[in-house]
This record gives sequence, structure tokens and C-alpha cells, in this order.
Amino acid sequence: MRVFVTGATGFVGGAVVRELLDSGHQVLGLARSDTSAEQLAATGAEVHRGSLEDLDALREGASASDGVIHTGFIHDFSNYAASVVTDLNAVRALVDALSGSDRPLVISSVMSHGPTEDDVPDPSARPDLPRLPAEVTVLAAAAQGIRASVIRLPQVHGEGDHAFVPGLIDIARAKGVSAYVGAGTNRWAAVHREDAALLYRLALENAPAGSVLHAVADEGVPVREIAEVIGKRLDLPVTSVPAEEAGAHFGWLGHFVSSDLTGTSTLTQKRFGWTPTRIGLLADLDHDYYFNQPS
Repeated sequence: MRVFVTGATGFVGGAVVRELLDSGHQVLGLARSDTSAEQLAATGAEVHRGSLEDLDALREGASASDGVIHTGFIHDFSNYAASVVTDLNAVRALVDALSGSDRPLVISSVMSHGPTEDDVPDPSARPDLPRLPAEVTVLAAAAQGIRASVIRLPQVHGEGDHAFVPGLIDIARAKGVSAYVGAGTNRWAAVHREDAALLYRLALENAPAGSVLHAVADEGVPVREIAEVIGKRLDLPVTSVPAEEAGAHFGWLGHFVSSDLTGTSTLTQKRFGWTPTRIGLLADLDHDYYFNQPS
């Protein structure tokens, strides 16, 4: 299968590209810059120049492929609302290109949209879930002759991670303490990037139209235990921050560090034969690559 992948040089998308190529698929990867194009070509994938804002390029890539995996997202939390709009427009362009083709479309979503795979909230009732309209748009595309599915991601970890956990490491270095909020008993679900990449391939190949899949390996890792590993590796004290001071201490991460972001993949594992086998979050976090990368 020739698969168009957005976010093809990203943390998750790069692992998806390798999984697809190793399994005998061809990959047409979206590349925004010369550096990304060179990196993608080195994997053996074909390069398609464009960006998430270039809707014509997205339609062209989708139309030229047997299936699409959309992992791209602009992770600019200083202007998150704009990133969400860009993503929704990109999803709509991909749906337009695939309408009536019976080809697969797999997109990335987030765990906060539902505790199980069968839960899909009404966007009009949940304005606090800004990425939900993209998910609902894709699920509705099943009625347009698209084998559309959604993968909800928890914290994705592994070498090259540059998201929430590295952010906590940077904050600990800057503040001189590794902190958690309150008792630190709130938990984060997690998955290794290579386990997640396998699930994307399984969804591409097998997921029925309208499927929601959960890429969860660790159902809930206490945030206090994450802080303890960071403190041990940086030789810093581990301390609690009151909930009312979370924003001041953690900045944009304050909301996430305070939240319970758990999830389960029981139905996904049963329905698709997906069994995560890679290292868990806490053990992975104890590797040098989390602490040797630049801030």
C-alpha cells in the first residue's frame, strides 16, 4: 500500500514511517522544509513537499495514495487555538480528497476525549475539548465512503521525546527542584512510540470505518513517581507544589501536571490483537537520552 503520512519526520510520525516501510508498505511523507525532506528521503520514503496549512498539498498527497495516516500537529501551546484550527482544516481537506474512495484514513487524537474507545462526546456539549471536532469529522467520514479511524494517544515516550516529560525535566533544572502537584497521585497514561506506531499500521490495514482505538500501554503512572525519577537523575529534591501555585511553577504545563490523564486500551487490544511490548514510561525515563538532550 502507498501511504501518505503527515508529520512524517515528527516523534510519532517518524516511528510510523519506519513501521510502514519495515512492513513492506510504500510511504509518501509530507515535508515542510529541506531538512525534513532530506531526513525523510534517507529513510527510503518518497517526499511530498507542503505543510499542514497547504490544503492543496494535502489533497494532492491523499489523492495520490492508497491510504492516509495523519500524525501532523503544530505543537505551539502559546497559540494552541490556531493549531487546533489548522488541524481541523487539514482533516477536512484529507476527507474531501478521499471521499467515496473506500480508502483508509487514520488520524491522531487525544485521550481526554473518552475513557473508553466506545465513548465519543458531543462537541457542542464539550467546548473544553478543542480537538474533538476533528475526531468527530473523521468518524462521520465513514458515511462518505472512507474507512476512517481515530487513534487516541496518551503520553508518548521514547528516545527523541520533546513533549511533556522533557518539559518537566527543563522546569526541574530551572527551578532546582523536581515537583508534582498536591499529593502527586494523579496519573498519566502512556505508550512507547514504537508500540504506538504498530497500532497505526494495524488501524490502516484492518480498522473498520468509524473505529476509535486507544494506544495505551501504561494505564496510569502517578505524576509523583515521574517527578521522583527526574529528581534522582538530576540529583534534585522532590517536592510538592500546592494546586494554586501549579501555573506559576510549571507555566503552560501546570494544567497537565495537575490533571488525571488515564486511559485504557482493553477494547483496542481485543479487537485488533495489539499487545504493547516496549518499555514502560518510568523505566524509559531512567535512560540518559532523556537528560542529555538540549532544552
